[in-house]
Parts: sequence; C-alpha cells; structure tokens
Amino acid sequence: MNTKYIDLIDQTYYFPQEEFTLNENKTLEFHNIDLMKLVSEYGAPLKFTYLPKISENIQRAKKWFGNAIEKHKYQGNYNYCYCTKSSHFKHVLHEALKNDIHIETSSAFDINIVENLKAEGKINNNTYVICNGFKREQYINNIARLINEGHKNCIPVIDNYEEIGLLSEQIEGNYKVGIRIASEEEPKFEFYTSRLGIGYKNIVPFYEKQIKDNKQVELKMLHFFINTGIRDNAYYWNELVKCLNVYTKLKKVCPTLDSLNIGGGFPIKNSLAFEYDYQYMIDEIINQINITCAEADVPVPNIFTEFGSFTVGESGGAIYEVLYQKQQNDREKWNMINSSFITTLPDTWAISKRFIMLAINRWNDEYERVLLGGLTCDSDDYYNSEQHMNAIYLPKFKKEKPLYIGFFNTGAYQETIGGFGGLQHCLIPSPKHILIDKDEDGNISTKLFSQQQTSEQLLNILGYEH
Repeated sequence: MNTKYIDLIDQTYYFPQEEFTLNENKTLEFHNIDLMKLVSEYGAPLKFTYLPKISENIQRAKKWFGNAIEKHKYQGNYNYCYCTKSSHFKHVLHEALKNDIHIETSSAFDINIVENLKAEGKINNNTYVICNGFKREQYINNIARLINEGHKNCIPVIDNYEEIGLLSEQIEGNYKVGIRIASEEEPKFEFYTSRLGIGYKNIVPFYEKQIKDNKQVELKMLHFFINTGIRDNAYYWNELVKCLNVYTKLKKVCPTLDSLNIGGGFPIKNSLAFEYDYQYMIDEIINQINITCAEADVPVPNIFTEFGSFTVGESGGAIYEVLYQKQQNDREKWNMINSSFITTLPDTWAISKRFIMLAINRWNDEYERVLLGGLTCDSDDYYNSEQHMNAIYLPKFKKEKPLYIGFFNTGAYQETIGGFGGLQHCLIPSPKHILIDKDEDGNISTKLFSQQQTSEQLLNILGYEH
C-alpha cells in the first residue's frame, strides 16, 4: 500500500512540475532553490521573494500578446502596466521595471513612489502612469504635481463626475484622462454594479458634457475591469462585448480616444492541478476587439493591462515549522504552526483564498490528514482546505523529527494587508523576509531583507517607549 507522502503527491498530481522538484534528499525545491538549506540558514518562520519570477511572468505575458497581435494582424500597440498595490516594495518595482513596463497607481502615496523611481532613473516621462482609484485631495494634488513637472504620460482615470473639475483646478495646461466603466458584477455578488467608475450608459453623455468642449482635457483611454478577473465564461465575454460597444460609440464622437485598458485579472497558480490557457484567452480578447471595431468601422485601440497578482504573486512563499499536534476529538488533528495565518497570509482568513501548500521535508514518511492552526487565540486563525481535495495531508507529526511546510505563490497583497512592519494580531511578530535572486550563470543568492519583528518595535508602536 502506498502510504508515503511522496506517493500521495505523485498519484494525485503530475509531479514534479516546472517550479517544484525534489532533490536527492527527498526535500522540496522551488525553482531549484533548496528550501531546507534556506531554513537551515535563516530559520522558520520566514517569507521569501524569488525575484526572477517577476521578470519571467512579465515576459510571458508580453510574448502571449505579441503572438496574438501578429496572428490577428492587430494594428494597435500593447502596454504592460504593473499594478503597484499588489506589492509596493522597492525590490519588486526594481525587478519589474527591468522589463520596459509602465505603472498603475491607486492612491496618493503611490505618486511619491513614482517620483522616487524617477529620481533613481528607473522610469522617465515616457513611462505611462495610469492613476486609478477614488481621488481625494492629496491624490489629486500629487497627480497634478507629477503632471505639472512634465510627466505628460500620467493619465488619471476618471472615477466620478467631480474629478475633472478637481484636477483642472490643480493642473497647469493640458492633460490626458481616461474614464473607468462601472462594470456590472456577476449575479452571485451582493451588488449589481461596481462602486468604481461611471455606468455604461453614462459614459458618452459624461464625455459630451465635461470633456468634449474642455480645451484643457484630452480623453485618451477607456478603462474596463471586472472583479472576478479574466475568465473563460459567458459573464466575462458578455461584459467585454458591452465594453467594446461603449468604446466604439465613444470613439465616433471622440477622435482623441485611442486606448483600451482591460485591467488586470489573470489568475495565478493556486494548486498543483491548476490549468489556464493564457494564450487562448488573449487570442480571443484580441480577436473580439478586432471584430467589434471592424463592424463599427473604427480603428482598433492600443491595449493596456494592469497585471498585479500575475506579476508578483508567483514569486512569493512562506515557510513554517509544525510545532505541536493537538488531538481535539476522535477525528480532528490540529498541527500548530509557529506563526499566524491571519497575520502572515491574511487572504486565507479574509477571503478563503487557497495557496499551494506542500511539505518541505520528510516526503518519504507516512502521511495523515490534519488541520492547520495558527498561534493566535483567535478561532479564525486556521487553514483547513487544500486544493480540490478539501483536506490537508502531511507527513505524520513526530516530535523528534521537525516538519516544515511551505505556502507558495503568496507574493501579492499579503504583506500590505497583513500590515508589514506594524502591529500584528495578538502581537505575533512578522517573520523575517528573504530576497532570492539568480545571476546570468544561474547561481542563486539570498539576502535578508528584514528581520523578524522585535518586542521593542511593537511596544514603540503601542506607545510604550523605553
């Protein structure tokens, strides 16, 4: 009978996979990174960012769009923007910007990051800065400052009826804008229409009332995004067609309009059984835009995307040690990790998000079904469903044989939502964070980005100064 953990994985999935392999010691490697060696050097818990994966995913997307544009003889250009709210860290932006991309922002302090990147020579005035989000006074002021200082490729995307007036008060001279469509959400949502943007039927009237005769403002972009992302289902294709119909109507009355922003929404791998045909989806999107514009007799738009999770998500991981096992009843065994899910992987708690979870070591040991619990005294600090099996299987707990587990593709949103460097739930400290890079010869190097939080840091935040 096959009772080893390695047998379970092998018979459940195709394994090994491109990023996951076992070494001769039967311990897990991620992109050829020896994870047990990482644990031996830095300890656990720890989080890590594998920087080359960021560039790899950007180049993959550029290739897919390039293939589709060539296949369909598409006449517009493609511009890859990175959605900064997925991860604002300097090491992430610096890696992403190696790939001739642009930036999408969502709040006031994003503009300060843009100015920092400009000062360092990482971007210039030719870099598109697409400014999304509801714009309060500080955001308006920062956008205006950027444009007034010469960044004419900064394009604020209008989210409500007042923003044109607010921007015009602060911006000296002419400027470009986009308009965000308030897409209609799937029927299962608690609301019908996105709170962001302007309704489909109101786009053309808004343009004619506030922009058409305004010599200071030039409309360049229509922005479209739906909350569930880019998926091959009737809902997505229906919303895309509605968006394209708005684009063609708007283009007929607005000659300056030349760009369509289809937002983000590419999924990332959350299971060893993950399947998604990226090239097919992009082919169909390009084809649909071509067809709709040809039928309406208008030129096709330049295409912008704002991939955030897809850019940075698959670069991240977290490693924990199983500290203890609690048998709470005749069926439930709780493996307690040496950190907290609520603080280090908040999406597992907040939106029941799944990440790839695998044992790091002891693949030749027998396995058992368990639940995973965090260190806090909060009843919601747990992770109890894995991939399509709706259960977690790990090598059997043995106090004398430490067990380490890894969560992978956690690089988007978790640090900022978890409050990196700030207070943590139940004062569980943020773990150390490691940056992993690879040189042109394939040699892997690691660097400590941040130490685990100390009690002094947390007490200072709380006002207990020493």
